[in-house]
Amino acid sequence: MAQDIQPITDRQRTAAAAFRALHEQGIFVLPNAWDAVSAAVIARAGAPAIATTSAGVAWSLGTGDGQQLTRDDSIGVIRRIAAVVDVPVTADVEGGYGPAPEDVAATILAAVSAGAVGVNLEDSTAPGGPLFDTAAQADRLRAAREAAQQAGLPELVINARTDVYLFGIGAREGRFDDVLTRAAAYAEAGADSLFVPGLLDLPTLVDLVAKSPLPINVMAGAGAPSVAELAAAGVRRVSVGSAVAQAAFKLAETATIELLEHGTYTALENALDYGSVQGLFTQR
Repeated sequence: MAQDIQPITDRQRTAAAAFRALHEQGIFVLPNAWDAVSAAVIARAGAPAIATTSAGVAWSLGTGDGQQLTRDDSIGVIRRIAAVVDVPVTADVEGGYGPAPEDVAATILAAVSAGAVGVNLEDSTAPGGPLFDTAAQADRLRAAREAAQQAGLPELVINARTDVYLFGIGAREGRFDDVLTRAAAYAEAGADSLFVPGLLDLPTLVDLVAKSPLPINVMAGAGAPSVAELAAAGVRRVSVGSAVAQAAFKLAETATIELLEHGTYTALENALDYGSVQGLFTQR
């Protein structure tokens, strides 16, 4: 695994410490960006940190979601995002762009070099499953932690994503215990938090928060419990996956239909003005 490791800047180390501190108490929300301009807008709106969405990134680059991105494509977007915002950036690196621990390590080195101070690493081998077994995923997480040390950013926040609930892996009655088993192994391997997309049942989250050795991250969206309700359940971190990107794409479709069918511009009335968007970049 030969690749250049860029020295960590004071700015990146400060961002890493700030991002890690967000996980220590209370709850925080991570809107998900898919390119530099969405990230800059999200930061301007007051987000304390920005997460990337692999689905949104993939769609913006003309490919489908589900580990179809290349490492280079993903890292290029992470680098552009980190360059235009002053808040911490955590990168969705999907399954690490390869099954082996060495693949994960290469991805972590590249993500840190691109400016990320956190990563999501999922345990799915492919969309819909199957999952890596617990020991294999722990090895991959251990490789990620070691790579962060090698990169000179031991503060990197590793958010271990498990897709047990998202993809309905195993018998329903065994999923909670499977997640707890994975949480313990992932914590021992060096993960800092546990991301459980597909789980939004509040009583189950209360139980999971009480028993997990790692703080819990959920994926919310339209119809999900409110942030206040998730906070009361003990959830530490809320992200929304590709939902913001999907809302933006829906607006593009709505505006286009209105233009083509009615020749009017109502859907464009609340758009950010040109100067505001341009200023996101010219003021840096």
